[in-house]
Amino acid sequence: MPGFSKILIANRGEIACRIQRTAQALGYRTVAVFSDADADALHVHMADEAVNIGPAPVQQSYLNIPAIIDAARRTGADAIHPGYGFLSENTGFALACQQANITFIGPSPEAIELMGSKRLSKLAMLDAGVPCIQGYQGAEQDDATLSREAARIGYPLMIKASAGGGGRGMRLVHDASDLLEQLRTARSEALNGFGSDELILEQALIDPRHVEVQVFGDQHGNLIYLGERDCSIQRRHQKIIEEAPCPVMTADLRQAMGEAALKAGRAVNYVGAGTVEFLLDARGQFYFLEMNTRLQVEHPVTELITGLDLVAWQLHVAEGQPLPLRQEQVQLNGHAMEVRLYAEDPAQGFLPQTGRIDAWEPALHSGVRIDHGLIEGQHVSPFYDPMLGKLIAHGATREEARRKLLRAVQDSVLLGMQSNQRLLASLLQHPQFISAEFSTGFIPTHFADHPCLNPHIPSAEELAIAAALLYHAGAKQHPAPLAGWRNNASVPLHYRLGVEDKDWTVGLKAVAEEPYRLEVGERTLALKIIACDGRQATLEIDGLRQRHAYRLEGQHVWLFTRPGSLRLEDRTQLPVSSQASVSSGTLKAPMDGAIVDVLVSEGSAVSKGQLLVVLEAMKMEHPLKSGIDGVLKRLQVRVGDQVKNRQILLEVE
Repeated sequence: MPGFSKILIANRGEIACRIQRTAQALGYRTVAVFSDADADALHVHMADEAVNIGPAPVQQSYLNIPAIIDAARRTGADAIHPGYGFLSENTGFALACQQANITFIGPSPEAIELMGSKRLSKLAMLDAGVPCIQGYQGAEQDDATLSREAARIGYPLMIKASAGGGGRGMRLVHDASDLLEQLRTARSEALNGFGSDELILEQALIDPRHVEVQVFGDQHGNLIYLGERDCSIQRRHQKIIEEAPCPVMTADLRQAMGEAALKAGRAVNYVGAGTVEFLLDARGQFYFLEMNTRLQVEHPVTELITGLDLVAWQLHVAEGQPLPLRQEQVQLNGHAMEVRLYAEDPAQGFLPQTGRIDAWEPALHSGVRIDHGLIEGQHVSPFYDPMLGKLIAHGATREEARRKLLRAVQDSVLLGMQSNQRLLASLLQHPQFISAEFSTGFIPTHFADHPCLNPHIPSAEELAIAAALLYHAGAKQHPAPLAGWRNNASVPLHYRLGVEDKDWTVGLKAVAEEPYRLEVGERTLALKIIACDGRQATLEIDGLRQRHAYRLEGQHVWLFTRPGSLRLEDRTQLPVSSQASVSSGTLKAPMDGAIVDVLVSEGSAVSKGQLLVVLEAMKMEHPLKSGIDGVLKRLQVRVGDQVKNRQILLEVE
């Protein structure tokens, strides 16, 4: 029976930390690998040993197979766990581990290769008798063939990267006139993200549920399923809420989907943890979507309802041990629900965010688990996926799990960058989510104009708190008797606080031994600071005691507003400038990233809405378009340039 004692985790972030926790608890030594951008990351601090494997770009670090194999050799690691993403479904990596006599904690290279291709896996599933969606999965990939097949399938249809996942290289096409442009974008994302621009086409099911089945196999021919997960709440084909069990599941449907998943697994002699994904329509018909030959991001919800540690199972199976349970012994208890916390701004079209994490205080209530890889002070770079972590809750019922999870989302403090916390809380509180009446179209249908997808307008209380904290900090720097001294104490100080291009005026009157009096618009608030230590402020506002996390950085206030963060700038001493026009001719980078395409040249005429530049950041392509009609006056970037957030890219006159 093969065995190993030291495991290298070929990944980063929350999944690297999660794998290490189980591996170390079982007595294994762990090795972390890291890029230059991750030198001070949590997964590096947790490991027994760590090896730098290259610069920040993934091709030079986390996708660098020779560097990872060399790190295992240098540290004496005799097993490698790939986590998810990166090299977890890379046939060449699994083979490289075999050739180096290192145990690969995952399925066989043959299973990875077949199931890693949406095209080949769908052909195999049709042969195995697994229900599949109508589409095109042929080898001919030219535009003419794909256009002809699209017309045969009919619209709407999905373009999918054959080697893809996570919503990248995936496009929904409603009309034939959009097909060629969407094919170009899907190919480009697929090639950059997965090293292959092969595509498949599928008939688009309108508003199905996305339901997946967790399967597990060992080296002795045993294969079982561990229930299902509903992953229907998605934005841009990326899951953001997952739960187990599926709210509309019946015993008969669970058995049918489970047996179909086992057919898929047996077709490739599957060993280890895998997930077979299906689309489930309103009639109860289900269709094969894909098989992920790795641990899933959302595996914690299965762990919580089964009481099992799936990473421990992976390690035992990789050592040659049989599965510890038979199918009839699998029990599902209660309900679990998970949300994905992303560094992104839903008010800017889910634009990924970069920057420094000034505060991270996860809310670990009873029945709540939080998987993350965050340390206060670390920098979130543009090189990797924007997911920061996962908040998971378990309850006796779905409603109990939802309620616990909502509280955890509302109470977990993240300051220093915008996140999707407001969206997550709003989703968890939506009446149709509460009643489990949803599909993959839930967010586009019910959240197109939701306030959480618009810039947050600070309330009078939030503006008053920010002004009071700024005044209090200034008073501490200049203690009595001169603190706040004025020759006319009846006239309030005036603060000008801003967010983006908006300003608000707050009047503050401070009298010794009395609460501050703050005037915000038509409101007057009495605010008393009871305690304030630079991290947490205990306040009393109009007699109501509250506690808020905050950070002050120069003229900026980061305030946690439950849920989500608010960044206000003290513009009191700044000159009032006219606001920039929405139709400005200056195009700036919306985030750190790399220029992957420039479609114009200096002197050329451009029209409003025309695509000018394509920026790649956090594994996605972001089209940047002109805000006005005009002539390109100055072009300041070229393909391959790395750019910073707010850097000027070009100017249109």
